Amino acid sequence: MEAIQYKCPNCGGGLEYKADRQKFGCDFCLSEFTEQEVKEIFRDNESVDLTQNVRENISADNEFAGGNLYSCSSCGAEIMSDANTAATFCVYCHNPVILTGRLSGDYRPNKIVPFVIEKNKAIEIFKSGMLKRLFIPSGFKSEQTLEKMTGLYVPFWLADCNVKTNMQAIGKHIRTWKQGDYKYTETREYAVSRHAGITFNGVPADGASKIDDSLMDALEPFDYSKLQNFSMSYLTGFLADKYDVDKGQVFPRIRQKLDTASRDILMSSITGYSSVSVSNFTNNIMKTDWNYALLPVWFMTYSYNGKMYEFAVNGQSGKLVGIPPLSKKKLFAFCLGLFAVITALFGLGGYLLS
Repeated sequence: MEAIQYKCPNCGGGLEYKADRQKFGCDFCLSEFTEQEVKEIFRDNESVDLTQNVRENISADNEFAGGNLYSCSSCGAEIMSDANTAATFCVYCHNPVILTGRLSGDYRPNKIVPFVIEKNKAIEIFKSGMLKRLFIPSGFKSEQTLEKMTGLYVPFWLADCNVKTNMQAIGKHIRTWKQGDYKYTETREYAVSRHAGITFNGVPADGASKIDDSLMDALEPFDYSKLQNFSMSYLTGFLADKYDVDKGQVFPRIRQKLDTASRDILMSSITGYSSVSVSNFTNNIMKTDWNYALLPVWFMTYSYNGKMYEFAVNGQSGKLVGIPPLSKKKLFAFCLGLFAVITALFGLGGYLLS
């Protein structure tokens, strides 16, 4: 399987996609190139045939079981990747490397949303959202922890679906009034029916088994008006994974999202009642078209007291998700200090009253 690189035409350093400038830059000679210029300069890379599935020969060596070894074309060092890595870095020269076989055939993405948020901005978002919270461990704030933040293109399935949905419900109109010494309540019930054909575009579900689905769901939405036709050049400077959960496996998640959205749409059309209770709801998916896309996410993990905490920043919108760890020592010290203050105040109050 071929490992390709985008090298600066001026100095030979690795080109990286600079999200904040929406250009490709070289950190060595500081050259910059537009997307169109990169596509022209690297015609050979951009014209690589990605239509055919590539058979990989996994190393039988137990030390490298489940992985592959590739040669870096910049320094000649061996690069090891796991079975799902599509874009990575050489650990020796740090030049970006794209593994074309992981992007070929069934694994060729249709679309991509390029990064808009660059790393320093993602770290600022993380600091603002997480580091101001009380009782977090001291190590959680260290620069070494923050430097672990990694830009990853996550594989997503985007479903365009046509559904026919039906709902029967009971709408209640409740009126109360008082007459003399008596209070009256009148309840009227109405049969409510709704039928609709709805088109949903871009219903997402991530296709990576190693990533927490709830974390990715919380990271939505992405702006799909910014979807671009897939180009390998966008991957340079970032990590990328291919999917290992196919569209058949994610379909139950898609269906659940469609059911919730369809129900909400129908419910929003029922107005003028004191309460509405649904007696029957059906949602039939008539047609589904799929796009396989790579979406930008900044990831950071932190291990504390034997538990792994995961955080993510939407690489397009900057939305931050994740729950920080709680330092029980800091919480205990705070409670102890608070108890001491309260005790002192009670003691002072007793002294003044005596």
